[in-house]
Amino acid sequence: MNKVFLIGNLTRDPELSETNSGVPVCRFAIAVNRRFASGDGERQTDFFNVTAWRNLAETVARYTKKGNKVAVVGSIQIRNYEDNNGQRRTFVDVIADDVEFLTPKGSNAGSADDDFAAPAAPRKKPALEAFDDDSDIPF
Repeated sequence: MNKVFLIGNLTRDPELSETNSGVPVCRFAIAVNRRFASGDGERQTDFFNVTAWRNLAETVARYTKKGNKVAVVGSIQIRNYEDNNGQRRTFVDVIADDVEFLTPKGSNAGSADDDFAAPAAPRKKPALEAFDDDSDIPF
């Protein structure tokens, strides 16, 4: 089974494009902190390239931007190729099956289109009334 779960922050704005046949594809990268710090106290970070297709691609491109926290569920795809110098290279990509947006709407690292976020209405504090009825307490 090839399944990966990642939670991290976008390192750049997502790039939406289309294949020659018109299928939407979105490419983005996320930075994922490791669970434990190294010996010098610094936390290590891993960077993953992610590709989303079709409706998911359009949704990610529309509602995320650099800095947003996302959860990605998908599979790992490994491609090998030979560069211009004849050296064999390996490219690792995460193919997203699902992307969940974890950055709250309206925060500084909010959605890509803050026009969609409704302004927060001021909350009124409920009026509290004094209640002093100790006559029914059995102790």
